[in-house]
Amino acid sequence: MVTVGAVAGIALVALGLVLTPGPNMVYLVSRSVSQGRRAGLVSLLGVAAGFGVYLAAAVAGIATVFVLVPPLYTAVKLAGAAYLLWLAWRTLRPGGRSAFTPQELPVDRPRRLFAMGLLTNLLNPKIAILYVSLLPQFVDPARGDVAVQSLLLGGTQITVALTVNTLIVLTAGSVSAFLVRRPGWARVQRWVTGSVLAAMAVRIAADRSRAAVAAG
Repeated sequence: MVTVGAVAGIALVALGLVLTPGPNMVYLVSRSVSQGRRAGLVSLLGVAAGFGVYLAAAVAGIATVFVLVPPLYTAVKLAGAAYLLWLAWRTLRPGGRSAFTPQELPVDRPRRLFAMGLLTNLLNPKIAILYVSLLPQFVDPARGDVAVQSLLLGGTQITVALTVNTLIVLTAGSVSAFLVRRPGWARVQRWVTGSVLAAMAVRIAADRSRAAVAAG
């Protein structure tokens, strides 16, 4: 149904996105460091549910809406770029903090942890653009049902993202302790994260491509 090349391609895209600092990583690390691995894993379940929502939308062909209404797609991209810029400023501003810096956060119940993980992912511009613009480019209508192909490719992306995010949650505490003992590395990590977020925001805002949709 889908080629090995398509699966490998979406897996590489997914790996690159999940390793790039963004809203999901910031939230999962912050929660794991402040409240522990269990809270981080519950938050990750919410993130996983968000992936499920995007996958269901992709299978239903929701990208077609953005193709038919380009201004809506542009609005989504600009809102996402603005959000990434805000995260970058919060990281780079004087007195800004790394996502791995321990900080006092209220202890949330599992239901709220799940809900915040879900909301963070649904508002994540990287994931929105992945499903609206990138994933359809790996679908080949000539190879069979487009919905089934979208399901398989989206499942690949979710598997890669959840595997890496699980490792991030499990190691966040150790990384945080390492950075606390080495403030120089903490500053480097903060500037790298902030710079990557800012670069992504500029790239998304400057992108003039339109939403893609698989069509016969």
